[in-house]
Amino acid sequence: MTQSLNILLADDHQIVLDGLQFMLSTEKHINIAYTATNTNDVLAHLKVNSANTDFVISDINMPSISGIELCRQIKQLYPHIKLLFLSMYSSKEMIREAMLAEADGYMLKNGGKDKLLEAIFKISNDGTYYSEEIIPIIFTQIHKEKQQLQKLSLLSDREKEVLVMIAKEFSSEEIAEKLFLSVKTIGYHRQNLLQKCDCKSSIGLVKYAIKAGLVEA
Repeated sequence: MTQSLNILLADDHQIVLDGLQFMLSTEKHINIAYTATNTNDVLAHLKVNSANTDFVISDINMPSISGIELCRQIKQLYPHIKLLFLSMYSSKEMIREAMLAEADGYMLKNGGKDKLLEAIFKISNDGTYYSEEIIPIIFTQIHKEKQQLQKLSLLSDREKEVLVMIAKEFSSEEIAEKLFLSVKTIGYHRQNLLQKCDCKSSIGLVKYAIKAGLVEA
């Protein structure tokens, strides 16, 4: 970094903000422009000072709107601003949400100063950064989603239609009536779906339909 990087810090714990500010304040090319303990203050600050903000480091678990929603709004309103999540959560669901929100990086709070500076450097140079502990989770999630897509490709259009209706809690009789089919035929489709989707029950089919993006939770 050859020029000063204006960073906004957001965390719901003041002691974490104080620690980050102290850690980064000694770096020659980093300027802590603003700190906030809730996302409403972040958005209010950016509304006036977005042009003077280059980088946001935020927790995910935040008051007001979540860090994920904060990321979505920043990327939509101020696409020039880079965003790094600094979180204690390493669940695949949270990481997936962060990626879908187009976060530039995700780092766990157990990392040290060197890792944080590495993340800031990579992201500020138009790269991305996901800490070592996160990468296997990402690959596992990608593999699972790839498997889901492969299973989904095995379903006929009719089977997808039946699956969506099962996920929406229609009974076999209701599905048969709506699709002008017999209850026996719906039962046949249901059995095929259980086999192709590798599910043991209708609840499993509902979960699969949600994960595959056929219906919303």
